[in-house]
Amino acid sequence: MSNAVFSATAPRGTQRVLPGFSLSLGFTVLYLSLIVLIPLSALVFNTLAMSWDAFWSTVTSPRVLAAYRLSFGASLAAALVNAVFGTILAWVLVRYEFPFRRLLDAFVDLPFALPTAVAGIALTALYSGKGWIGQFLEPYGIKIAFTPTGIAIALVFIGLPFVVRTVQPVLEEAERELEEAAASLGANRLQTFVMVILPTILPAMITGFALAFARALGEYGSVIFIAGNMPMISEITPLLIVTKLEQYDYRGATAIAVVMLAASFLMLLAINLLQAWMRRRGSKEPK
Repeated sequence: MSNAVFSATAPRGTQRVLPGFSLSLGFTVLYLSLIVLIPLSALVFNTLAMSWDAFWSTVTSPRVLAAYRLSFGASLAAALVNAVFGTILAWVLVRYEFPFRRLLDAFVDLPFALPTAVAGIALTALYSGKGWIGQFLEPYGIKIAFTPTGIAIALVFIGLPFVVRTVQPVLEEAERELEEAAASLGANRLQTFVMVILPTILPAMITGFALAFARALGEYGSVIFIAGNMPMISEITPLLIVTKLEQYDYRGATAIAVVMLAASFLMLLAINLLQAWMRRRGSKEPK
């Protein structure tokens, strides 16, 4: 009876487990348009109201170029650091049992829950000239707070959970029998890691790197307290956009934002293409 009802209601030539694809797709496109596409389109259309000369002079001024270099450079450096040390932290949490491991695992999520302004104030209190750590470094001429180095440290802090939480599930599901087989065949620890473990976790590492980079690029709250916000030295691009908005230069702010958007999109697209290439390569390798 149930088979007859199903055959009477389902379209011919289709075998769908769950009906309603058209409705679900329409809702998805509508939701994505309202949340992402329409706001970004408004950003682009607002910039198109500028003449090309005005747009070019705005996005290529020395102050703006310095902010671009700082934002992209610090974000890239922080994401690379997190890709390495976040993977190590994930490895320790998955592969070893030690006291307070669960507590340490919970601490990884603190940058997610902590307000970014609180993180910036805490880091400034640590690394300023009179801070707990900065007071021991400043006599040797090492300044962290109010420098690009402090910005990079803040971006490492807020980006670490993205790498750890991306790599950790992959390590938990990895087949340890392959590592034991490689060791039984005479591979040393470095060879086992490079030939067996790294190919398994590399896509997750790249994903975590991309997420950490994207988060760092748009970070504002935790950076402005430790950056010093000196033009041409420690002024990040999000702060420059906010400054132009406060000066009612809306078109200038949107012009800078469009350049940031285009550069971020191209970099994330390149990372996604690299991930797709790695997946195709992995599927073609003999098992």
